[in-house]
Amino acid sequence: MSTVGQIVRKNANGLLTTHPKESVFAALEIMAKHDIGALVVMDGGMLAGLFTERDYARKVILKGRSSRECSVGELMGDAVRVGPDCLVADALALMASRDRRTRYLVVGDGSALEGVVSIGDLVKAQMSQQQATIEALEHYITSPG
Repeated sequence: MSTVGQIVRKNANGLLTTHPKESVFAALEIMAKHDIGALVVMDGGMLAGLFTERDYARKVILKGRSSRECSVGELMGDAVRVGPDCLVADALALMASRDRRTRYLVVGDGSALEGVVSIGDLVKAQMSQQQATIEALEHYITSPG
């Protein structure tokens, strides 16, 4: 079974961060440059939250605010954090739970953060794992024995 840590380590972007005082516009530039949907918000070396495209869409655009005048800290949400050994299936269940309902998880142990996984990353990993299982079963069934 694959883990969120394995997914993060395959990701070329690594850990991309911003600061709560950074402008939303600057954060969006980083996100666009790296083609990602969320940035980890760090303050004084500590995890402060998570800023997502959804935060921007719902808290800036829909409210008629300016991304150059708003700070990331005004809009960021809480970060849901898991250890790198968290299984993909467990991470998906956590994301779908009523009290969480998140599309991103911050991955790390203790104060060391490794990166972010999205619901898309997890679904892709789970589908790949299921395909490998199907192929192994097909091979088992069709091979002379």
